Amino acid sequence: MTLTPPPLSNDCFALPAGVDWTPVDDALELLRTRLTPVMGAETVPLEAALGRVLAQDVAARRANPPQPNTAVDGYGFAGGRPAGAHVLPLVEGRAAAGVPFDGAVPAGQAIRVLTGAALPDGVDTVILEEDVNTDGRQIAFNGPLKQGANTRRAGEDVQAGAVILTAGRVITPADLALAAATGLAELPVRQPLRVGVLSTGDELVEAGMPAGPGQIYDANRPMLLALLRQMGFQALDLGRAADDRGDLRARLDDAAARADVILTSGGASAGDEDHVSALLREAGAMQEWRIALKPGRPLALGMWQGTPVFGLPGNPVAALVCTLIFARPAMGLMAGAGWQRPQGFEVPAGFEKRKKPGRREYLRARMRDGRAEVFASEGSGRISGLSWAEGLVELPDGAVHVKPGDPVRFIPYGSFAM
Repeated sequence: MTLTPPPLSNDCFALPAGVDWTPVDDALELLRTRLTPVMGAETVPLEAALGRVLAQDVAARRANPPQPNTAVDGYGFAGGRPAGAHVLPLVEGRAAAGVPFDGAVPAGQAIRVLTGAALPDGVDTVILEEDVNTDGRQIAFNGPLKQGANTRRAGEDVQAGAVILTAGRVITPADLALAAATGLAELPVRQPLRVGVLSTGDELVEAGMPAGPGQIYDANRPMLLALLRQMGFQALDLGRAADDRGDLRARLDDAAARADVILTSGGASAGDEDHVSALLREAGAMQEWRIALKPGRPLALGMWQGTPVFGLPGNPVAALVCTLIFARPAMGLMAGAGWQRPQGFEVPAGFEKRKKPGRREYLRARMRDGRAEVFASEGSGRISGLSWAEGLVELPDGAVHVKPGDPVRFIPYGSFAM
């Protein structure tokens, strides 16, 4: 029977007493320390393991390479040779990859070997065929040549029994090659994290449908569903909920039965039509985190029937930033991959910006001619800036005046697996 981790507690998102505005680093630390993996494990064949999270350390079943072999086409013999001319008689036969030589090579003699061939007994050194003259019966070459030249030792890459992949790793194609080379046909992996995406708001209509006065197309759901798939999660489309508490309650009930995490967009603040926050409050497991962040201050966090809910802002720019900065590492931890901080790079600024203290800011940015450019407008409704950008420039919590050429932290979208 497969063991599954215990569920998260209803108060895992609770802020410390007296906390109002939450700095970004404090919010991230709360998520890191309060959340735990929620997915069970299963064993799958290698062809089904790509992109899955490794559930436990795995060790090589055999060494790589399994026996000493030659790294080149050439001639093998025992021992190195000093400077000067050398002539060695050839034994009959050869060693090739998958076709080992049946016998031993006497001292002072040589044998024809091809790349990848197991070294015959009596051979520990190989000379390249380009460095040899031969008449088919003997070889002539010039030294010096070190003992062991052009050969691979058994296990020089991986020793049998050595740990080759560690728990929490997201399996890559290269990992599959390593597992196969060391004798593994299957891997223990976490079950995929199922993340449901629900949009809220009477103003939303589906792309391609007629839009009436005051209506806008739902941009968040297709963006978030695609983002989740890129990140390796199982994305569930939960549709759109109207600004009706009964409809939203029914959709959350359905989501909790199908998903391990729920992402909602819209309704995360404290207004009359912010039903996500209101329902989470009714459930007794709601925390409204007022993050010292631009864009995207309100972030509703709670539990619905034991399922974590991330209530994202309705603005697409803020929804994406909050997903990348907060939900992405949190979901990775819940999926069993551990807490992953996005990798940023210090690069010269290609812009000027004055920033007041109090909030951390994320600017849509891209790299051009070795400098970080930022989108012309900081308006959080400018969705075109998300498409224009290749990442984010992160400005610190305090006041700062960035001038062209000053170092800034650029986080490429790729650092979020986007």
